[in-house]
Amino acid sequence: MTALARLDARLSRLCEGQADWLLPTLARLAFAGVLMVYFWSSAMTKFDGPFTPSPGAYAQIFPRAFEAAGFDPGGLGLWPRMVVLAGSWAEVILPALIVLGLMTRLAALGMAGFVLVQSLTDILGHGAGAGRWFDRASDAAILDQRAMWLVLLAVLVCKGAGPLSADRILGVAPARLAA
Repeated sequence: MTALARLDARLSRLCEGQADWLLPTLARLAFAGVLMVYFWSSAMTKFDGPFTPSPGAYAQIFPRAFEAAGFDPGGLGLWPRMVVLAGSWAEVILPALIVLGLMTRLAALGMAGFVLVQSLTDILGHGAGAGRWFDRASDAAILDQRAMWLVLLAVLVCKGAGPLSADRILGVAPARLAA
């Protein structure tokens, strides 16, 4: 048991010295590999032009209101159009900022808010099953998967982008990361 305790202590010392650069770098790499294309692909279904939301965007973001308006975007008004455009552009811009490591903390915080709103829309607007925590299945699309997304984004909010980032190149990373 003493050998295991020494091994654990050695591993702890090794990891603590690397956490400030390793965790955010791995988080951004995982985001790029798992979520960036997911969000970009979703965003591309929401545009008929750069400032023209597709009908599908309204169906995804305001499913019940869009149905109540007879599936006519004109029947929803200006506020839903602004929300749809902002949400659609957020799906393009925020992932790009995270992958580039530019304003990463703000972008990750914005993505966390986006994921929460997306999840609520899926559950309340589309009637998707949320799944359950603390069960034997780890594949619930809402609670399980999105909890992991939020943990990944929390690492970026707390740790920043790490050394391989536009923030670091531009000199806007916190001084303690520059050392």
